[in-house]
Amino acid sequence: MKILLCNDDGYQAPGIVALHDALQAVADVEVVAPEHNNSAKSNALTLHSPLYVQRAANGFRYVNGTPADCVHIALTGLLGYRPDLVISGINNGANMGDDTIYSGTVGAAMEGYLFGIPAMAFSQINKGWGELESAAKKACELVQQFEASKLVTLKPWLLNINIPNLPFAQIKPLKLCRLGRRHSAEKVITQTSPRGETMYWIGNAGLALDDAEGTDFHATASGHMAVTPLKVDLTDHESLAYWAQTATSLRSKDLEVPG
Repeated sequence: MKILLCNDDGYQAPGIVALHDALQAVADVEVVAPEHNNSAKSNALTLHSPLYVQRAANGFRYVNGTPADCVHIALTGLLGYRPDLVISGINNGANMGDDTIYSGTVGAAMEGYLFGIPAMAFSQINKGWGELESAAKKACELVQQFEASKLVTLKPWLLNINIPNLPFAQIKPLKLCRLGRRHSAEKVITQTSPRGETMYWIGNAGLALDDAEGTDFHATASGHMAVTPLKVDLTDHESLAYWAQTATSLRSKDLEVPG
């Protein structure tokens, strides 16, 4: 099995190093990751400046771009082959609920999915890399189970996976979940620069709003590894009929054009 491994914390982050070390025992793993931390870059691609690929002493390749840049470059010419699986992580902190919209970790995995390759995004719930080896071992175990069940060879799928910071034996079996929801982000933080200019820092993510049973928030709080299948189609299918009626109503009215 050939795996393309990426992340959003940068190629030197402990999470990607631990996951590479675990996976290389069971697969052929190629790392192409961002040079620097690219958290919250989502699916962004760099279109107006050149990208460069460098190789680190440990064999990892890194790019002066976003997580999606890394996967895109790897799959469109850098690797020279098509990997069986694209994996992103392990992220330093949770990617649950609304986080998935902003997440560079999920963005990297999604780029692989857009190219028709099964993809997985792994994150730890708490920041700080506590019990990282356990998380990497759990992730590797899941990948092996997927391969043994021949799920890697099926049509492309995209999974978002969050692992509690617990010893390996204490992490409960995976639980299939829907995404929860967060409250709105906290207030922006303002500071004054040495030049007297006002600086703005994005506030922390909001606390859980919907953490009911069945959500990723609830599963991980109970010690389970939360697995959520994701899709790219953002169409609100349930409201299509409503908007079709609304569009018909708008077309039937004579709209006054200001003269």
